[in-house]
Amino acid sequence: MKYWLMKSEPEEFSIDDLKKRPKKTEHWDGVRNYQARNFMRDDMKLGDRVFFYHSNCDEPGIVGIAEVVREGYPDFTAWDPNDKHYDPKTDPENPRWMMVDIRFVRKFANTISLKALKANPAIKDMRLIQRGNRLSVMPVEKKEWQEILKMEKST
Repeated sequence: MKYWLMKSEPEEFSIDDLKKRPKKTEHWDGVRNYQARNFMRDDMKLGDRVFFYHSNCDEPGIVGIAEVVREGYPDFTAWDPNDKHYDPKTDPENPRWMMVDIRFVRKFANTISLKALKANPAIKDMRLIQRGNRLSVMPVEKKEWQEILKMEKST
């Protein structure tokens, strides 16, 4: 099993939105960064665990856990001219953008804030807190995953 972190602005799509979806499942569309796309296309597998991260809000941080329930497949929003993620340069015969489906596992009682994550020396090398890292989908090391779960218990 691998571990991931996926960012979403809560005004756009929150962990509560995921929980309310049928079967508590939703596709993760709109990723328009090649490295993040490659993670979803090549590396995310069924059963992988995901930290759900709220970004661009008053208290950015990890708010819960989801799991991958469908591996990478073409992001159909890229072909819809009425969708905000439309990309006129992509072709259904040779799709440029991919997505995965995730399912809600649980919401944390309290957000593990970015500030708290940065203050924990045990995860100082985590991609999320590295300067300049703005990816919306990124891998999380197993030791980082375990440390963050410890942080959740102490909040």
